[in-house]
Amino acid sequence: MPEIEVKGKKLRLDEDGFLQDWEEWDEEVAEALAKDTRFGQPIELTEEHWKIVKFLREYFIKYGVAPPIRMLVKWCKQNVRPDCDLKYIYKLFPQGPAKDACRIAGLPKPTGCV
Repeated sequence: MPEIEVKGKKLRLDEDGFLQDWEEWDEEVAEALAKDTRFGQPIELTEEHWKIVKFLREYFIKYGVAPPIRMLVKWCKQNVRPDCDLKYIYKLFPQGPAKDACRIAGLPKPTGCV
C-alpha cells in the first residue's frame, strides 16, 4: 500500500492516492498530495484550488459524501469565478473533481459523485 510522508509522519494511501484516514488531512498534506507524481501530474495549488478543496472538505464533513458535480459547479460560479464551469474545474484539476480535487482534499474516493 502506498504511503506519503508529511512532517515526518507516514500516511497510508489507497492504490489511487487517496488518504486512508481523511481526518489526517491538513494543508501540508494537501500540498504533498498535489505534488505527488505517482497519481497524476503535479498541481501547484492556487487560491482558486484552495477554495474548491476547502469547499469539498466542508461539504464532506457536513454530509459525509462529496458534493454532486452540478452542485460543485454552481458553488464555483458563485464563489470562485462567474465563468466557472466543468471545463474550468478540469483545467484546475486535470484528472477531474473526483480524481484530483477530492484526493487533494483528503476525502475518501468518491463512488459516482463529483
